[in-house]
Amino acid sequence: MEKRICVIDGQGGGIGATLIKYLSAALDENVSLVALGTNAVAVANMLKAGANRGASGENAICWGIQAAECIVGPIGILWANAMLGEITPKMAEAVASNPARKILLPLSQEPVEIVGQSREPLPHLVQKAVLMVKEVLKNV
Repeated sequence: MEKRICVIDGQGGGIGATLIKYLSAALDENVSLVALGTNAVAVANMLKAGANRGASGENAICWGIQAAECIVGPIGILWANAMLGEITPKMAEAVASNPARKILLPLSQEPVEIVGQSREPLPHLVQKAVLMVKEVLKNV
């Protein structure tokens, strides 16, 4: 049975593309990487990085995560109006309410500080996220 990992990103999709690049190298063929973007540019870049499928927009994100074992992306995907307004309240609610495990990178342009967060380069954060996704998939 195929397992579904949904990677959500917006703007240019750079974080999502990096996640997909590392995830596709670390996971086997029975895992489907689904790129869900707030816009077509983000999805296109995630597809170029190796996602199996992709879609963009509010409905694509809200519907696409329903069968996910794991949702991965920057922490802003939980915040209404994050990413310069690209994350709609409906998207944020759908992600937050979904029962799938969420693995979030503590990267944000929002005026929010997370206590205890260590500042690490994106590649280090992504490597940690990949290990966490692999752990989630063991338990599914």
